[in-house]
Amino acid sequence: MIVSWNWLRDYVSLECTPRQAAERLMMSGLNLEEIQACGDDFAIDLEVTSNRADCLGQIGVARELSALFHQPLRIPEARIEPVATATATITSVENRCPDHCAHYTARIIRGVKVGPSPDWLKHRLECLGLRSVNNVVDVTNYVLMECGQPLHAFDFQKLSGQRIVVRLAKPGEKILAIDGREYELDNQTCVIADAERPAAIAGVMGGQLSEVTEQTTDLLIEAAQFAPLSVRRTARKLSLFSDSSFRFERGINRQQLDWASRRCCELIVQLAGGEILNDPITVPPLPEHVPVQVTLRFASVPRLLGIPVSPAESRGILKNLGLVEIAADDRQATYQIPSWRADLPREVDLIEEVARIHGYEKISENDAPRVTAAQKSKLDRTTDLVHRVFNAQGYFEAMTLTFTSEEESQSFNPRRVDPLLRVDHSSRRRENVLRPSLIPSLLVSRRANERTGTANARLYEIARVFTALSTRGAAQSLMIGTVTGDDFLSLKGLLEQLVGEVSRDLELTAHPCDYAGFAAGRGAELYLNDLFWGWLGELDRNVSDRFDLKDAVTVAEVDLDPLVQHLEQAPQLQRIPQFPAIERDFNFLLEERITWQELAGTITSAGGELLRNLAYAGQYRGEKIGVGKKTYLARAAFRSDERTLTGEEVDTLHKQIVTACEQKLSAILR
Repeated sequence: MIVSWNWLRDYVSLECTPRQAAERLMMSGLNLEEIQACGDDFAIDLEVTSNRADCLGQIGVARELSALFHQPLRIPEARIEPVATATATITSVENRCPDHCAHYTARIIRGVKVGPSPDWLKHRLECLGLRSVNNVVDVTNYVLMECGQPLHAFDFQKLSGQRIVVRLAKPGEKILAIDGREYELDNQTCVIADAERPAAIAGVMGGQLSEVTEQTTDLLIEAAQFAPLSVRRTARKLSLFSDSSFRFERGINRQQLDWASRRCCELIVQLAGGEILNDPITVPPLPEHVPVQVTLRFASVPRLLGIPVSPAESRGILKNLGLVEIAADDRQATYQIPSWRADLPREVDLIEEVARIHGYEKISENDAPRVTAAQKSKLDRTTDLVHRVFNAQGYFEAMTLTFTSEEESQSFNPRRVDPLLRVDHSSRRRENVLRPSLIPSLLVSRRANERTGTANARLYEIARVFTALSTRGAAQSLMIGTVTGDDFLSLKGLLEQLVGEVSRDLELTAHPCDYAGFAAGRGAELYLNDLFWGWLGELDRNVSDRFDLKDAVTVAEVDLDPLVQHLEQAPQLQRIPQFPAIERDFNFLLEERITWQELAGTITSAGGELLRNLAYAGQYRGEKIGVGKKTYLARAAFRSDERTLTGEEVDTLHKQIVTACEQKLSAILR
């Protein structure tokens, strides 16, 4: 942002040199790039951060200098004397896309004489690096640089139908811009059109067909508020950037629209003559401004800054910056935030303003306090455990985007989460859904690995998923998602290992389910201590094909929160057994409907206290045992803490287990 030294002094009286003023601005947050002489003036190039759109005009920088040097600020009143004829009698404005154009103001000036600009205007624009065009165009640029509000002047007689239509361009529609280049537009580009064709690219650049020339006599002056996302997308799509688009992208002060429009008309009439029509058109009308109110506690200023700053100084600084004090006592003051400072919504922002103007250089350096390592939270320790268990089994952590496309979300949505949460996320317009599940993103990552030659990539991720609430808002859950080429039981065993390492008091059980997307009979709901935890299953081939995956895939998604809640503070040591264990294998023929959990529960109950461990050792399905049948191979270990068990005792327990399985599960020992 380049400012003119002489121009700044029109608004604030300064006795210092340009270098001194620039250094004070630099210490308050506007970094100095360079100072160049420009005739009897100086051009000061400042770096303005994206949150300080108010400093993208001479008045904004002058306001900073006013506060820094304790000098009053003088802003022109922008007086105009319109004639009786109303603007609406000769033109109209239709706003068809309020999402792209929040407000559009049009004023008409008739009978102007376009010609060269006076020397003072040329010199001021040249000091800022702008070339002079004519007195009308130069005034629009002058007001833009003065207050930061972009404006545009149309040759009113060249507008077909003498009307303005703010609309989206038609696919393939073209416009010849004032830079001499033709641009092809799409249906996401906002344009300012007349009755037939686009006359300007909204917020970016005007068109040649309606530009002001020496033959122009009537003007339509535009002052508008265009959506930052819309202008940013258009500028990048067309690779077309301008002083106007730069300011619209950072947001403009809509309360300044009328002042900027009046100021522009005032100067045009002074330099080019003409008459201003009454009652400008603003579509939609500007709502009544409701200022944001923020309370500053005086004790918070020295507490956060570490230096003494009196309440009187804090109040004076904020007053000089344009904040209006509406209530105050000995402890605090409440302020109305001016419309041009949308970056001050919190108390800490006001304290930063006090620090800037008071002077960062006055804050003394202190030795850094001694830092001690903090204890890890239960969440951190739980995620560390998850990483350790999964990494030990050859899994790699994936990090995918929170946003996904609606197509991917619906491609695998076993719990049929609806409605999906959509956001206005223009940089990735196709991926505008907050994911309800981690699995689609992980499947996309697995596909990418397959295409680069990494077969059977075992992936997991710890991240949030989002579910719409019945009222406004969304619920967030921290989940563990995983995809692998291993079979159902292998992944289930990994989750059992994870649960076992979290707490010995947790019991993982699985119940068959028929979620959409799982192969028939290969899906299960998972429960921890009889509370729903998540789900696990092998993908149906149709789902795998939808994601263009070559190999069969097993997926699981479980909630991290129960693991955090049950994480044991410290692992408990177990005494090394003094007596040997005796193992027995069981090979049961069962109905297909019987799950491993049911069999394991029956064996554990019948085995009693001497059954110390039960492990899954395999299963079998095939023609030899018949349709609807399967076998489970279980390995049991028996041990006593007081003595060595005899073979006869273990045989007795073996018979008890077999009998219990035969009676409860109709099992047949093979």
